Amino acid sequence: MNGQGNGAHIEPFELFAIRYAHHAGRKASDNFIGGDQHESASPLDYYVWVAKRSDRVFLIDTGFGAEAASQRKRDLLQRPADAVRLLGMDPNKLDDIILTHLHYDHAGTLNDFAAARFHVQDGEAAYATGRCMCHDVLRHPYDVEDVVSYVRHLYSGRICFHDGVDELAAGLTLHRVGGHSAGLQVVRVWTKRGWVVIASDAAHLYENMSRKLPFPAVYNIAEMMEGHRLVHQLAASADHVIPGHDPLVMALYPPPSPDLKGLVARLDVAPNHMG
Repeated sequence: MNGQGNGAHIEPFELFAIRYAHHAGRKASDNFIGGDQHESASPLDYYVWVAKRSDRVFLIDTGFGAEAASQRKRDLLQRPADAVRLLGMDPNKLDDIILTHLHYDHAGTLNDFAAARFHVQDGEAAYATGRCMCHDVLRHPYDVEDVVSYVRHLYSGRICFHDGVDELAAGLTLHRVGGHSAGLQVVRVWTKRGWVVIASDAAHLYENMSRKLPFPAVYNIAEMMEGHRLVHQLAASADHVIPGHDPLVMALYPPPSPDLKGLVARLDVAPNHMG
């Protein structure tokens, strides 16, 4: 499979990034392995993503709420369930939610989505509940209450497991890349501008990829670096790869309406040139 595959017969998805939180005051060592701890660096934005068309709607990730924001000193702009309402969607009527991984900022607030099935990689579920969580450095990005919530949803029959590559709908596929966590998955989406890849934390920032410098929160550095290569292979071009936390996304892509500027960006249109 490559980014140049022809999906012309598939109805394209509209694709959106919704910004729900922010973290400023970061150093280069927070964003890059080997970065200078005295050098300031890009802040992080926190996103959930929506892919929708006439027959299907997918929410990608569920973010975090006020308690996690307070504990981790992040600025919560809007609770993700409220944020999806900006696109005219009722969070309680969403059928399918893809969890790229189970870190606190991607898989919190599951209870805000009363009817959804949650799509998770086998490897991520095993990792988040297995022996690696004995190590503080590996469990730090997880929140135990989020993982317990995930297990409760599993026991209520609302978790769908995937192993590697899987197609959820014509024009939308999941791909395990690992690296940042053992079962991190990215989402490849067919849009009117071609194949776009929601890289999530395969790369937090564009600079992680362009400078070939991995993000410090990592389970397997080799997988993370190979993940950079894979997401570019899956996408139509470098401009079709959307990193998980880069504030540039809001600058590069237009809002669906002027009142949503800075909160929602439309990813199924071409970006402004990055210069």
